[in-house]
Amino acid sequence: MSSRILTVPNTLTVFRMVLIPVFVTLLFYQRFILALAIFVLAGLTDGLDGLLARRFGQQSQLGTILDPIADKLMLVTAFIVLSMRSVFPQPVPSHLPVPFWVTVAVISRDVFIIVGAAAINIMTGFRGFRPSWLGKFNTMVQIAAIAAIMFAASVPYHTGYYLPSVYVVVFTLAVLSGLHYIFFASKLLNEDRKQALPGEIPSETPQN
Repeated sequence: MSSRILTVPNTLTVFRMVLIPVFVTLLFYQRFILALAIFVLAGLTDGLDGLLARRFGQQSQLGTILDPIADKLMLVTAFIVLSMRSVFPQPVPSHLPVPFWVTVAVISRDVFIIVGAAAINIMTGFRGFRPSWLGKFNTMVQIAAIAAIMFAASVPYHTGYYLPSVYVVVFTLAVLSGLHYIFFASKLLNEDRKQALPGEIPSETPQN
């Protein structure tokens, strides 16, 4: 894993973070289609930076930290802003803004995982955390949910048919993926310990 900072993937990750205030500004000015385009652009850079990192061997320690931070900042920011009634046109379309309990579930899940990982790292020194399959699926669903919500704000017709289902799915997956990560992190920790055992140097017997 390279310690380089200035790489193309890292530049794309930073660019994705720069897009966040642009995205929020467009939402506040109710430019939902443009905000959706920025959101899609951020998603494309997310896939592109990983592809370039693997293709050209430009994986870096900074990238492994910045990439998930950029993803979570974009998603959490989107849920928070879309929970505000003031960003939507009046009268507010049906089932908007995003219910508070959905946003709380999304944020609490990420905080729970971050705090738990930090506690494990402090107590054991373990740093080999990685996303679970359910966590990746949860992220994909949240991305699709944000796109659906912004589409509903732009085309506020028949929102009662799909938005409630979107909210329930996002909430359920946030809770389930958060609970699942407890067992997934335990598995990673146990695997790390098993791999470390064969490499331990046995203590030498004192010579007389």
